[in-house]
Amino acid sequence: MPLRFTKMHGLGNDFVVIDAIGQVVELSPEQVRAIADRHFGVGCDQLLIVERPQGAGVDFRYRIFNSDGAEVEQCGNGARCFVRFVHEKGLTDRREVRVETRGGCLTLQLGEDGQVTVDMGVPVLEPERIPFVSASDAVVQPLELEDGTRLAITAVSMGNPHAVHVVADTARAAVARIGPMIEGHPRFPARVNAGFMQIVDEHRIRLRVYERGAGETLACGSGACAAVVAGILRGLVLSPVTVETRGGELTIAWDGRGQPVRMCGPATTVFEGELDLASLRIRPDPGKGEPGS
Repeated sequence: MPLRFTKMHGLGNDFVVIDAIGQVVELSPEQVRAIADRHFGVGCDQLLIVERPQGAGVDFRYRIFNSDGAEVEQCGNGARCFVRFVHEKGLTDRREVRVETRGGCLTLQLGEDGQVTVDMGVPVLEPERIPFVSASDAVVQPLELEDGTRLAITAVSMGNPHAVHVVADTARAAVARIGPMIEGHPRFPARVNAGFMQIVDEHRIRLRVYERGAGETLACGSGACAAVVAGILRGLVLSPVTVETRGGELTIAWDGRGQPVRMCGPATTVFEGELDLASLRIRPDPGKGEPGS
């Protein structure tokens, strides 16, 4: 039976969203990678699966898979697309829904103007919970890369780990070179999303993110939240903050330690389709290389 899906994006961070309430969905990591393949599949940064809730007090559960096939904890842009998806599919008529993810529960609100506000929860700053190997809980931490590059980063978890690095100009930041080295740094045992933040003024930043398991994306919602938290903790910005990404703008608000981060931005449906899983080109684990390489 064909697998029904919807293609969506949040500021260019694109998703394949699959309803696992109205159809049976069982995907292997190899199939996720095949669907995410931009040449032989549908193409996406992440694949989202909508499920019935497992716990009490929540409306839905959704699972997030990066384009490398790995399941991850959190995705801010995906959360906004999720709430629009369940409305458009008639799975709920509530404007505010509570959703469980691998990284915790989120409260999502769909506005009449189509903008989605997400309560992303309280950021985690304790190194062992991020997880980040450090003997210090200082806001700014040194990080030496394998090529000898020395960075000053702030480690934050928004349900998923982030390392935020301040740069003079995001347009000239060495995201493609440095991003993979930060992502796989041994001090981040679960790998990490690498954020490159430029301060424009006290209420505006520019941001590029090299996402764990997906590479650089046009926007990263949880990365925007982590960057604003890092900027406020370092005294560089004040809430609320407009975050400029290559795909568009998000508004992030945070009232300080112990308080939840609030993210507001758009979610867009692109098209719907059906997929024959048997026709997918299965490719090897990217960590093992292509045959003959």
